[in-house]
Amino acid sequence: MVNIAIVGATGVVGTKMIERLAESNLSVEHLYLLASARSAGKVLQFRGKDYVVEELTENSFKRDIDYAIFSAGGGTSLKFAPIAEKDGVIVIDNSSAWRMDPEIDLVVPECNAPTLERKIIANPNCSTIQSVVPLKPLHEAFGLKRVAYTTYQAVSGSGQAGINDLVNGEKGLAPTNYPHPIYNNVLPHIDVFLENGYTKEEMKMIQETRKILGLDESVAITATCVRVPVMNSHSVEINVTFEKDTTPEEIREILSKAPGVVVVDNPANNEYPTPLMATGHDEVFVGRIRRDISQPNSFHIWCVGDNIRKGAASNAVQIAELIEEKELRRK
Repeated sequence: MVNIAIVGATGVVGTKMIERLAESNLSVEHLYLLASARSAGKVLQFRGKDYVVEELTENSFKRDIDYAIFSAGGGTSLKFAPIAEKDGVIVIDNSSAWRMDPEIDLVVPECNAPTLERKIIANPNCSTIQSVVPLKPLHEAFGLKRVAYTTYQAVSGSGQAGINDLVNGEKGLAPTNYPHPIYNNVLPHIDVFLENGYTKEEMKMIQETRKILGLDESVAITATCVRVPVMNSHSVEINVTFEKDTTPEEIREILSKAPGVVVVDNPANNEYPTPLMATGHDEVFVGRIRRDISQPNSFHIWCVGDNIRKGAASNAVQIAELIEEKELRRK
């Protein structure tokens, strides 16, 4: 039995975490739902029971809590995750606050496991998560030499504000979240622009891929991240160069056996992954696997995943499941 707190329980990802936790194999004895003062008092359901949302305070973790799953923004995580850690709680944080801290594990259960040297574990960026799930077995088989990402990211990645911009844009209303309309439009801009011309989102993917897969600077990685007028599920075009040559058939064979991956790749029948196909699932769907005819040992892989489930809520819950399954918490 485990006791779990969800921080940011009333948000888009927080509510999905409750839903995903209810589907998990974890035996939850006590569940604590935490949020800001304005959300305190709301009632949410978990496994058929009503739970009242509490205000998050510095005393929230001074009780028997095994895991605290955070999805309340970087500022909240920076302040409250160390407090929870000090109180003996394993924190699984969905923000970007801790991802690149060298002391903090950045975990995708299909790729790596937490060491628990620190009791704060970072959940990677949603686009990174779905990309490294298929890249991990391919790296083990052929060695990565270069990775170039182009993302097509759904508005739910911006939370309710992004969803509202898409819905309201169809009604002709001006955006309040994005700098330009997202309805009937595409924005090559996610997060802030940096001095090197990349956006913060693009650098997240580059740096997080290195950390999760243990890649040094000899592996070239680049990214372009784009917001598209899709409600849910991100798509990523992965252009990858391997150290060893292979074939599309070998790649399909390896990915068909990889954990968390579903291969949908039959162009003759117009069968390939789409956001509608991935929504509501934890698996990452891959297809359009073909040789890049412009350079040696290179291939295109189209990758689609539900950014709210696998890209956030499910990955966090799967981390807790992995810790319990391997009994890491008790070591």
